Amino acid sequence: MPLTQRLLRPALITAGLLLIPFVAMRFTREVQWDLFDFAFAGVLLFGTGLAFELVAGRGGSTAYRVGVGMALAAALLLVWVNGAVGIIGSENNPANLLYGGVLLVALVGAAVSRLRARGLARTMLAAALAQFLVPLLALLIWRPALDWGVLGVLGANAIFVLLWVGAALLFQRASATGPTPARRLA
Repeated sequence: MPLTQRLLRPALITAGLLLIPFVAMRFTREVQWDLFDFAFAGVLLFGTGLAFELVAGRGGSTAYRVGVGMALAAALLLVWVNGAVGIIGSENNPANLLYGGVLLVALVGAAVSRLRARGLARTMLAAALAQFLVPLLALLIWRPALDWGVLGVLGANAIFVLLWVGAALLFQRASATGPTPARRLA
């Protein structure tokens, strides 16, 4: 597929998604985005879409493509939720910076594995483990009172852990069913 088509699809999807808050701002005061919010969301959505096009669009099994989508969705949601409201307390809580380590694990693992399914399966498991450890580390360092807020944080993290593990299982399945795009191009 030509590069212009690979750029056009994520650009159109990003524009369509950004229309939602733009229109919502005309009808309710609950949605108040400024230029920075639109720019941040635009870069995040377009970057995720482009990454999907470049990695999953190279071919491979359906399990591989869905695994790429699930991993990118987990990363996108982690950045979005953390930036918007924060997972641990508010978005200003320094404990939320620990989630950058989860993204670093996923990014470095993807690069080291050269996007091969077996390596990505291990990488996603490592990201799931890092995601699981972040709130536990935050509890040890900041020692908040155990209440429904802490249980909510653990529940939110469980959702992300499931996304990372789901991606790992899909990559494991892809490695068992045949060559991934990285193997064919390497």
